[in-house]
Amino acid sequence: MTQTTSAHHQGGTAPPAARFDAVVRAAVGQGLLGEGGPVAGFIDTEGVRASVGALHDAFAATPEVLHTFAAKACSLVPVLRLLADCGMGCEVASPGELRLAMEAGFAASRVVLDSPAKTREEIRLALALGVAVNADSLDELRRIDALRNPGTASVLGLRVNPQVGGGSIGPMSTATDTSKFGVALRDPGAREAIVEAFRERPWLTRLHTHVGSQGCPLELIADGVARTYELAEEINATLGVRRVTSLDIGGGLPVNFADETVRPGYADYVAALTAAAPGLFSGRYSLVTEFGRSLLAKNGFIGARVEYTKVAGGRRIALTHAGAQTATRTVLMPDAWPLRIGAFGPDGTPKTVPSLAQDIAGPCCFAGDVVAYGRELPELAEDDVIVLYDTGAYYFSTPWAYNSLPRPAVYGFRAVAGPEDGSGHDGPVTFTTVRDAQSLDDIAAESGLAHADALIQRDG
Repeated sequence: MTQTTSAHHQGGTAPPAARFDAVVRAAVGQGLLGEGGPVAGFIDTEGVRASVGALHDAFAATPEVLHTFAAKACSLVPVLRLLADCGMGCEVASPGELRLAMEAGFAASRVVLDSPAKTREEIRLALALGVAVNADSLDELRRIDALRNPGTASVLGLRVNPQVGGGSIGPMSTATDTSKFGVALRDPGAREAIVEAFRERPWLTRLHTHVGSQGCPLELIADGVARTYELAEEINATLGVRRVTSLDIGGGLPVNFADETVRPGYADYVAALTAAAPGLFSGRYSLVTEFGRSLLAKNGFIGARVEYTKVAGGRRIALTHAGAQTATRTVLMPDAWPLRIGAFGPDGTPKTVPSLAQDIAGPCCFAGDVVAYGRELPELAEDDVIVLYDTGAYYFSTPWAYNSLPRPAVYGFRAVAGPEDGSGHDGPVTFTTVRDAQSLDDIAAESGLAHADALIQRDG
């Protein structure tokens, strides 16, 4: 039996992911969660493959499309290599992410570099590798003018901000009037400057846009893409030549954190784009997508041991090892990033004791390190295990180093369904290491141990 928890969400109560129950039990049984591993991340490899399959199916009728994975959503080389094996490309936003993409085995022709603050060295490297580059500003185009070798294989584009407005989470909305990203399309003179930039640069062949992700409705995302499509048509018509040949329409499919259902789906996304820009899928332009969270979130979870419980001011608190260092967004913006939580006993089986309201707090040394407030869960006790669902993207892959807490281990898993399995996983579970837990030696080295005496004043 799997307990029902109260989702910290307007939608009310929602059952957690019962399909992972056997995985939690196996992780505890194999010692991946417990005294020696108080917190860890887990990735469902077959789930990832299924999500990529759903994306490809939704775009099956599109003549030419490159689906890239936003590396920032899960910047772990084994995960990136899995996605490459599934036929994905990779979108990167820093030299570090570019290095990870190369190490993961993505062909340079299937990598796209986006960033609002690229250095000259970063641009030189991308052009040398043949990675596609989306300039974020007209000034960056001028920088590329000076650095570009005519022989480069890189596809070069320009990011525009269609200024269609924001969604319900301001920091995730990238198409507001004052967004830092792209060339603001509706600012005075901007549209004409963009057309002129394409007139002056025959090598500039792509337009890029990205309206936002979580908190952005499909209609808003589709509106931004439609305005970019219209701009491409205007550029080509004005120049009298098919200068713009491809559109990078970004990513940003929001994830439903309220329950286990996947909504919206990729087919919904394609339908919204078709309604807003009917010509988008005609084949006149090749397309690039940049999905991240929607491919990984529901295919991963964080497991953590309950170290202590206490009561303060009449409120029960469970202190766990999963807090702001692994669930940073949820801790700092709980209303925008609510997570469903599962309660398991010390043996990894779902708890079935009566529920009561409890705070689920983390290990960081500040009072706000609380993942959930007053959550109705089976009463938690020392050595129990809690699970944070829908955390396969952005959570354990890029932890915060607050308090020098070690980065958690990450494991991939495959679970074989049993013949009468109603939840999806009933048979054997196998794990493989994606990232080792960070050791104390690693933390010391990362903190400058090799230069320990560098600041000591010496006389003479």
